[in-house]
Amino acid sequence: MIKYLKTVDSEWYKHRLAGVMFCIMTAFVLLFARLFYLQVIKGDEFRQLSENNSIRLQNTEAPRGLIFDRKGKLLVDNRPSFDLSIIVKDAKPIAHTIEKLSRYVKVPEKDLMSKIEKNNGVSFYRPVMLKQDIGRDTLGAIEVHKFDLPGVEINVKPRRHYVNKHIAAHLIGYLGEINVNELKSKRYLGYSSGDFIGKFGVEKVYEQFLKGKHGGRQVEVNVTGRVVRILQTVHAQPGHNIFLTIDLELQKKAEALLNGVAGAAVAMEPTTGRILAMASSPSFDQNIFVSGLSHEEWNSLVNNPLRPMENKAVQAEYPPASVYKIVTAIAGLEEGIIDEKTTFYCPGHYRLGDRVFRCWKKGGHGSVKVVKALAESCDVFFYQVGQKVGIDRLAWYAKGCGLGSTTGINLDQESKGLVPTAAWKKKRTGIAWQGGETLSVAIGQSYNLVTPLQMLVLTSAVANGGIIYKPVILQTIKTDEDKVLFKSESQAIGKLPASSSTIEIVKRGLWEVVNTRKGTARSARVAGIEISGKTGTAQVVSSDISETDSEEEREYHLKPHAWFTAYAPSDDPQIAVTVIVEHGEHGSSAAAPIAKELIKKYLSNDKPGNRLKAQRGATDLQGSNIYVR
Repeated sequence: MIKYLKTVDSEWYKHRLAGVMFCIMTAFVLLFARLFYLQVIKGDEFRQLSENNSIRLQNTEAPRGLIFDRKGKLLVDNRPSFDLSIIVKDAKPIAHTIEKLSRYVKVPEKDLMSKIEKNNGVSFYRPVMLKQDIGRDTLGAIEVHKFDLPGVEINVKPRRHYVNKHIAAHLIGYLGEINVNELKSKRYLGYSSGDFIGKFGVEKVYEQFLKGKHGGRQVEVNVTGRVVRILQTVHAQPGHNIFLTIDLELQKKAEALLNGVAGAAVAMEPTTGRILAMASSPSFDQNIFVSGLSHEEWNSLVNNPLRPMENKAVQAEYPPASVYKIVTAIAGLEEGIIDEKTTFYCPGHYRLGDRVFRCWKKGGHGSVKVVKALAESCDVFFYQVGQKVGIDRLAWYAKGCGLGSTTGINLDQESKGLVPTAAWKKKRTGIAWQGGETLSVAIGQSYNLVTPLQMLVLTSAVANGGIIYKPVILQTIKTDEDKVLFKSESQAIGKLPASSSTIEIVKRGLWEVVNTRKGTARSARVAGIEISGKTGTAQVVSSDISETDSEEEREYHLKPHAWFTAYAPSDDPQIAVTVIVEHGEHGSSAAAPIAKELIKKYLSNDKPGNRLKAQRGATDLQGSNIYVR
């Protein structure tokens, strides 16, 4: 009996042990199968999930360098921008998250989802930009509900802020997102998609100094994408600060004076080449480019007939009109065709062959010498000088005065203008040069084209005695710690093709333009400041007129452009100014008053005392050949 019981117990234990072993083996098989599934079949996926769930890299944009005027007044700053983005992987369920987010940011769900769908090819762990520069109210709403918005991020980035809307927009320029072609170019090595770069003006020219160096941080995040720990930080390095040569107050004055017209005004120190102001009208607000323009907004700018995106001071080309008579006078004097006493009679017209060329003054100027011819802008006098000099020799002097080539200013897309020659016309049209065309060139019409900046450089050279300076817009470059990296210096790039005696004769004529009773710019006089200058009225070509233009538009487009170029004080030049008003008709009435106010502003407010010279001579001088020094 005992033996039987022992046998039964043994069998029972064997069955129990077998059951236990079966369970253990089954568990191990299941565990092994699960481990095989997780580590072999899904290993790569879960490894990536694990890594991205725990450690991520976040870029930190570098603050762009600031831009100041010559006196340290801030022109361009950076402000914080709160950009809304979402990490799709962390935002699940995505539809629920987007539904809530839509209410807080007041953007339709479909618009938010469309931005996510456009980034389908992007890793689920990279943030997708939903809205830039959301504003503090929206920021507050998202922060309050952040626990209901998994995967939603607010990134603070420095965003460009142009302090004075419309002021110096063409000189300073603006930013835009880097495009594919730019990313491929050697100029933008180290840049990434989404970076903003200078697209125009100073922002583009000095991009390498302004851009700074991006930083970043390595962070640990939880399952919802929230940062729980910062592991490592590489601080961004801000860009260098740029100090321009322009005077902010003078720049504002120039912009205000050009308000409502199309044209340009540019001012320079005649003895250094430093640009004091550069205004082009109409202007634009660079801040609209910061967040990106729509296609419609961009088209409205580029298709505007007044060309607000063009820097008219350096890019626009115009017939120089009577301002060119400075060149003709230099050519005639230097070639020995005329001297200070040479007299031509002006009856109001000049006949060449079977053509009659009119003087602007219908009754004529009578007997005219070179100083009076400049003062009263006698066309007949310069017709005869130009005819005797000849087109090719006239072109040689024009090029020697800096026309027909860029000035060398450090700005993109500077125009060269045009100095016509007989060979140029033959090559371009196949037609020989005609004698009457020389007469037109001599008074600044025909094929002649110049930029306002070219005329300013020429005017400055006359003012300073003959030295041609390269225009300069950069004063200094400094680090954010105020260490000077670069300081610009004046650079003489040539001399006028004129003797000192020739320049003195021309300067007398320019003085009389403003300071005599019959001078064409009597309206430019300023009490206490002697100004010398030259007016011009440039005829426009008929091809500018469209058959679809209204009668009012046709009448506007037919009006000539108004020029005035000047320097002051006459015996100690501190500022030179060139102004053009498109379709302004007369330089004396449209352009001269603008230049006058700029000169008065600069010399009276910014250079008191020693720069003001008592105006010599009576207000109503009688003799047009009297030069009072």
